[in-house]
Amino acid sequence: MATARLPWPVQGALLKPLLARRALLSAVGEVEAALHANDLPEARRLLAWHLVSRDTTHLSAAEVAGAAAESLAENLSDSVVAPLLAYRAGGLPLAALYRYANTADALWGYRTPELEWPGKVAAHADDLLNLAPARLTAACALLAAPLLGLDGRAAFRAWRSGRRATTSPNAGHPMSVFAGALGVRLDKRGVYVLNPEGREPGAPDLRAARRLAHLTLILATLCLMLPRPPARPARRARP
Repeated sequence: MATARLPWPVQGALLKPLLARRALLSAVGEVEAALHANDLPEARRLLAWHLVSRDTTHLSAAEVAGAAAESLAENLSDSVVAPLLAYRAGGLPLAALYRYANTADALWGYRTPELEWPGKVAAHADDLLNLAPARLTAACALLAAPLLGLDGRAAFRAWRSGRRATTSPNAGHPMSVFAGALGVRLDKRGVYVLNPEGREPGAPDLRAARRLAHLTLILATLCLMLPRPPARPARRARP
C-alpha cells in the first residue's frame, strides 16, 4: 500500500486524528472536577455532553461517577486501542475504516424506525471489529492494576463474573476490570451491575480510573509494537 511507504512521522500525524485519547481523558477529568466542586448539575451536563447518550437528568453523584468510569473503560478500547490494533494489522487504511465503522455505529446504532437496518449493520460490524481490542484492553488493564497499587485480584474476579453482563459482547470486558480494580460498583439502572460487592464510586475514583487508563494504553501500545514473527518460507512442491 502507498501509505506503508510514508515516513513514520507522517504516518503518526495521519494516525493521530483517528485516536481519541486526549479528548477522552479530558472529558472524564471535567466530570471529575465538577463532582469535586459538588456541582452535580454541571457534572450531569458534562457527562451527557461528552461521554454518554443516556438521560443524565436524575443520576446521583455516584451514578455520574460510575457512568464516567464505564465510558472511559469502554471508549479506551473503542476509540484508542482498536484504531491502534487496526493500524498494526492493516496500516492507515484499516485504521480509518475502523473509525468509520465505529462512528457509523455511534450515529446510526440507536433503535429508531428510520435507522433500524443501517443501525443493525453498523452495530454488528462494530461488535465484530471490537472483539479483539476489548479483550486486549481488558488484559492490559489487568496487568496495569497491580502496578498502580490497585486490586488486581478483585479486577480479575470482576472480569470473570461481569465480562458478559452487558448487552454488548465487548464493553463488559474492560468495564468489569476497571470496576474490580477500583473497588467500585458500576450500576446502570435496570441494565447491568458490575462488581456488585463494590462501594459507590466518587470523584477520587475517576482520578484513579484515568491513571489506570493511561497505563493500560501504554501497555497496549507496547504490546502492539512487538515485532511480528517471521513468515514461514513456502514449502517447495515435491517433483
